[in-house]
Amino acid sequence: MAHSKVMDLTNGDIILVGFRGTSPAPVLHLLSSLLSSPSSNYRTIRAIRSPAVEYQLLKAPYRTFFNNAPDNDGSDNKNTKLILYNLPTSLAEYLSPSSLAEANAIRSRLYAKNPSDVVLTYDSTQKSFLPNNNNVDDNDVLLTSLLANETNFRTTSSQATLTAISTLDALASSSLHTPGDIVLLVGSGGREHALAVSLSNSPLVQKVICVPGNGGTTSCTPCHVTSKIVNATDAEGKPVLDSKNETIVELVRRLGVDMVVVGPEQPLVDGLVDCLEVECQGVRVFGPSRAAAELEASKVRSLCPSNNHTVKPDTCRSVLLTKTRTLTNIQAFTKDFLQQHSIPTAKYRNFTSADEAIAYVQSLSPTDRQVVKASGLAAGKGVLLPTTPAQTIDAIHEIMSDKAFGAAGDTCVIESFMTGPEASCLAFCDGKTAVLMPAAQDHKRALDNDEGLNTGGMGAYAPAPCVTPELHREIEEMCKKTVEKMAERGTPYVGVLYAGMMLTPNGPSVLEFNCRFGDPETQVLLPLLETDLYEIMIACCDGKLDTVDVRFKENISAATVVCAAKGYPETYPKGMPIKGLDAADSIDNVKVYHAGTKLDQDGTIRCTGGRVLAVTGTGPNLTEALAASYKAVKNLSFVDTSDPTNNLMHYRTDIAKGAIRKKLRIGVMGSTRGTALLPVMEACANGTLHAEIVAVVSNRSQAQILEKGRSLGPTVTTRFVSSKGLSREQFDAECTSVLVGAGVEYVLLVGYMRILSKQFTDYWAGRCVNVHPSLLPKHAGGMDLEVHQAVIDAHETESGCTIHEVTEEVDGGPIVVQKVVKASETAESLKAKVQALEGPAFIEAIQKKCKTTISYADAGVSIDAGNSLVELIKPACKATRRPGCDADLGGFGGLFDLAAAGYKSEDTIIIGATDGVGTKLRIAHITKKHETVGIDLVAMCVNDLIVAGGEPLFFLDYFATGKLDVEEAASVVRGIAEGCKQAGCGLIGGETAEMPSMYAPGDYDLAGFSVGAVHKDRVLPKNVCAGNVLLGLPSSGIHSNGFSLVRKLIEKANLDYGSVCPWDNNVGTVGDALLTPTKIYVKCCLPLLQKEMLTGLAHITGGGLLENLPRSLPSNLKAEITGHPPLPSVFSWMKQTSGLDDHEMLRTFNCGIGMVLIVKKECADETKDLLRETGESVVYELGQLVDRLGEEEQVEMKCLLA
Repeated sequence: MAHSKVMDLTNGDIILVGFRGTSPAPVLHLLSSLLSSPSSNYRTIRAIRSPAVEYQLLKAPYRTFFNNAPDNDGSDNKNTKLILYNLPTSLAEYLSPSSLAEANAIRSRLYAKNPSDVVLTYDSTQKSFLPNNNNVDDNDVLLTSLLANETNFRTTSSQATLTAISTLDALASSSLHTPGDIVLLVGSGGREHALAVSLSNSPLVQKVICVPGNGGTTSCTPCHVTSKIVNATDAEGKPVLDSKNETIVELVRRLGVDMVVVGPEQPLVDGLVDCLEVECQGVRVFGPSRAAAELEASKVRSLCPSNNHTVKPDTCRSVLLTKTRTLTNIQAFTKDFLQQHSIPTAKYRNFTSADEAIAYVQSLSPTDRQVVKASGLAAGKGVLLPTTPAQTIDAIHEIMSDKAFGAAGDTCVIESFMTGPEASCLAFCDGKTAVLMPAAQDHKRALDNDEGLNTGGMGAYAPAPCVTPELHREIEEMCKKTVEKMAERGTPYVGVLYAGMMLTPNGPSVLEFNCRFGDPETQVLLPLLETDLYEIMIACCDGKLDTVDVRFKENISAATVVCAAKGYPETYPKGMPIKGLDAADSIDNVKVYHAGTKLDQDGTIRCTGGRVLAVTGTGPNLTEALAASYKAVKNLSFVDTSDPTNNLMHYRTDIAKGAIRKKLRIGVMGSTRGTALLPVMEACANGTLHAEIVAVVSNRSQAQILEKGRSLGPTVTTRFVSSKGLSREQFDAECTSVLVGAGVEYVLLVGYMRILSKQFTDYWAGRCVNVHPSLLPKHAGGMDLEVHQAVIDAHETESGCTIHEVTEEVDGGPIVVQKVVKASETAESLKAKVQALEGPAFIEAIQKKCKTTISYADAGVSIDAGNSLVELIKPACKATRRPGCDADLGGFGGLFDLAAAGYKSEDTIIIGATDGVGTKLRIAHITKKHETVGIDLVAMCVNDLIVAGGEPLFFLDYFATGKLDVEEAASVVRGIAEGCKQAGCGLIGGETAEMPSMYAPGDYDLAGFSVGAVHKDRVLPKNVCAGNVLLGLPSSGIHSNGFSLVRKLIEKANLDYGSVCPWDNNVGTVGDALLTPTKIYVKCCLPLLQKEMLTGLAHITGGGLLENLPRSLPSNLKAEITGHPPLPSVFSWMKQTSGLDDHEMLRTFNCGIGMVLIVKKECADETKDLLRETGESVVYELGQLVDRLGEEEQVEMKCLLA
C-alpha cells in the first residue's frame, strides 16, 4: 500500500501552518517582535496555507516584512527553529484533507524530537497560545522563552500541541459512530446542485435531500457524484415537485431533518423560515426571515405580508405579522435603508405610474443614463439597462405596462446608471456579523461582447481581480453594517447576503441586495471554499460565525460557463436529451452542475429549462480554469431529435475575457511634484497604456504628487505615510501595505527622495522601477542638478534618463529603458531636456511590462537559441551516418532505408525501444557536467533492442528544458551522437522543447527512442532450454538505475558530488565516478547474433539480476547462479553504506553485471573467444539454466556476494 507524502515543514526560520484567512493579533505581535529583535536569529518565514498574515504584518502597528524563505530545494533546512501551528477550531475543519495533512506533519515533527525545534500552537477559540495556563499569552514571557530556547518551554509547548491534536483525534473517532445530519435543500437550479455537492462533502452530513431538485441531484443519475444526494419523495415514494411551506414542514417532520437550506428567493419571501421556526422548533434553517428577505423582495414596496402567501397555519401567519408590523408602510425599503445608514448607492426614484416615470425620464439630461428595475421578484431578470432616453421609456413600458415581469413590475425603480466594474459580493451572515466571500463577476447578457437580452447569468468567474484587498475590506464592512442595522430593526439577517456592487470612480456602491446565493456565482464560489460549508451554516444559524475560520483556497480560480437552450431568455425548446455529460464530468478539475434538467425513467437526462447546465472549471489561474470549463462544454450537446446533427445548446464564448486582459495596476511613490507622472496619467486615460494608476504614496504630506493622485478620483488610494519614529524597514513596510491593499502590481518611483531598504527591494523585485537623470551606469548615486553638472564637468556630448529596476544597490538594477539627449551648456538646461524625457521613458517601461502581444521570447522560449543549437550539433549528428540514413537535421522527419541496411521488408521485424536517464540527470545538473548523459540515454535504449536480437538502426532524442542553454544542450547531444557511434546507429532527428512553465531554470530532462530490425527467424529469446550456459559481461558502474537511492546514500555519508570519491581514488570526485556512462553492448553482441550462437540476452537495469533475467526465461526454467564475480568497489561501498543484504542489492543494482548472455553449452567457448575479439577481455561464467519446480524463484543464488 502506498503511503501519502508527509507535508514538508522545513526551509525557514519560522514556519506558519494553517492560519488560512486569519491573522490573529497575538501571532502578528510575536512575529513582528521575533523578526525585529536584534538578539533574534529568526529571519525568514515560510507560510503554509497562511496567506493573510503577510499582508497584515506589513500594516501598522507591526510594519514588518515577511522575509519569505526561498523555495525548498528538497534538503532539510537545519535552521528551522519555530513552527507556529493554528489549531483547527472544529472537528469538521480538522477532518478536511489539508488540515489532516498539517496535523500529521506537526505530529511527525514532534515525534522526531529535533532539539532545535519549537512547536507553538495557537488556539483561536481561546485567542491564545497553548498551553493556556502557562502565561504563553504574555508576549514578553513568550518572546523571552523563544529567544532563550528554554528546554522546559519547548517541552511544555510540544506536549500541549500533541494533547490538542489527540483530543481532535478522539472526537473524530467518536464521530464514526454518529450517523451525521440530514439536510433538506429547497430549490431546483444549478445553485442548488452546487450547494448539494458542497454540503455532501461534509463529514457532518449524512444525506442531502433536494426538493424538488433536478436531474443532477437524482440519486440514480449516471454522472451523480455521491449517494448522499437524493431528490425528495413523498410517503409513497413519488417525487415531491413543489416547495410550499406545508410541504417542507411535512418533509422535515417525516424525514427527521436537522437543517433546512433555502436556495431561491421566493420561499424566503413566502415566509418559509418563519413557518419552520414555529412548526419545526429545534431544526436549524439557513436563510433570512421573511422580514429580513424584504431587502430583495421589495426594493420599493411596503413590507406588509402579502395576502397570497401559502402559509396556512394561523401560528405561522401571526409570526409573520408580528415580524413585519414595524416596517409597514415604509416605502422604498432597500433604497431608504441604504440612504438612512450611509451605505453608498445610486440616486433613485420609485414610481407606481408609468406616465410619471416617463415624465421623470424626459426631465433628465439626454446624457444622464438610467437603470430601470422591477420592484418585486423577477428571478434575477428584472433589471433593464437601456442606453438612451427612448430605450429607457421602452423599458418602463415593458415593466409597468406590458407586465413582462408580472406583478414584480407594479412599481419600478429608476436610478442613475453608475459606471465602473460590477462585482457580485456574497457574505455569510449570522444575524450579528458578516464574512465576505471572494468577489465574483457574472455575465448577464445572452450573447458575446455583452450583447443581447438580459438573463439570469450566462457565466461567472472568481476571484474577481478588480476587487483589491482594501476594496474587499471596505465591501465587507458595508455588509457587516447592513447586518448590524437589520438586527437593530428587530429583523436579524441570517443566511447569505448577496450585494451587487458597482466599483464606481467614487468607490464601491450597492446596486441591489439579494437574499440568497447567486446563480451562477455559487457555482464558482463553492469550489473555492475550503472550510466545511455545513459547519459555516451551523455557525450562521447559531449566531456564532465569529468562531469559524471561513477560508477559501489559495491561488485557485474558478470559471463557469452556462449552457442554455437556444432561444433563451425568450422562447426556447425543451425535452432535448443531453449528450456528453459523462465525458464532460470526467475532465480533470471540472464539475457539471445541473439546472434545468430532469431524469427520465429510461435514464436519459433531458432539458427542462432555459439555463440547463453550469460547467465549472478550476485551475491555478483564471486562464487554466476557463480552459478546463470550455474543454468540458465542447463535449456537450442538446440533441435535436428531429435533426440529430443540430445542437440546440447555446453558450457564450467570452466568459472572463475582460478579466484575463485586465489592466496593469500601477502604484506610484514620490516626494516632489511628480512631473514625470503626468504623461503616464494621460497615457492611461487615453488608452495608450493598458494600465491604471491605483495608488500614490508620499513621504511628504505637502508633496504635489499627492494632488496628482487625488485628481484621479477617490478610488485611487492617495496616502501620506509619516516616517516619524520609524526605522527605514518599518516605513517601507507600511508603504508596501498601502500598495498591496490597493492591488498594486508595478511600482514607479517618481522623484522619490528616500533610500529603500533591502526588505522593500526584495519584496518588489522585478516589479519596481526608478528614473535616474543620467545614462546609467554613468553618474549613479547622485541626485538632481549635481548629476547634470557631473555630465557637463566630464565633457560628455550626450546624456539622458534611465528607467531601471530597483535593487538594494542604489541605481544598480537592470536597465529597462534609456532616452538620450545632447548635453547642454548648463546643468539647468540639461535638467529641463532630460526631465521632458522621463515621462515617455516611464510609458515605454510600462508598455514593456503590460504589452498584450506576447512572443515566444516573452514566454521564455528562444527560437534563435533553438536554431543555433541545430547548427551546433549538426557535425556530431553527421558523424553517426550509416547505411540506410544520412543523419541530416532540419526536416520534419528522419528517413531510413531498410534495404540499404541489408533488410528485406518481407523478412524483417521492426523493434522499438524508449527510455530515459532517470535521476542520474540531477547529478549532471548539479555538477554541470553534461557530456556523458547522452551516452546513457542511447545505451538504455539500444541495449534493450539487442536483447530482442535486433540491430539498432536509428535513434531520436527528446530534450526538454525550462530555459535553453545552447552550449549545455549541445554537450548533451554530442554525448547522444557518441552513443550512437558506439551502437552503430544513425542519429536522424530529435526534439528540443523549451518550456519555462514546466521546468525550473537550469533543469532539463531526456528521453530517447531507438528503432532496430531483426530477421523474423532470429527474434530472441529463442529455444532457451535447460543446460544453457549463462555468461556475464561487466558493467561500467551503476549505469542509469538506482540513482534515487544512490543520492540518498551520498547524503547519508555527508558527501557531496565534489567530494573525493571514497571507493576509487583514481576517478577524482564522487560526481565524476557516478557520471561514468552506461556501457553499450551492441558491437560485442552483434557478431554473436549474426552467428546465431545466443538463445537469449538480459539487460540488467532497474530491478537488477533478480528481476531482469527472468524476463528472458520461459516459466519452466530457472537460473542457478554459481559464479557471481566480486562486487566492484562502488557496489561494495553502496552495500556497506546502505546496509542492504545480498538479495536487496541484487534486485536494486546491476552489481557489476550489465548484460547476461544465454548460450548453448556447446557454443560457450566459441562465444567467449568471439567476445574477446571484440575487446571484451572479461567474461564471467555465471551458471546455467535448470528445470524449475513449481513456484520456485527463477533466479537462485548459489553463492554469496563478495
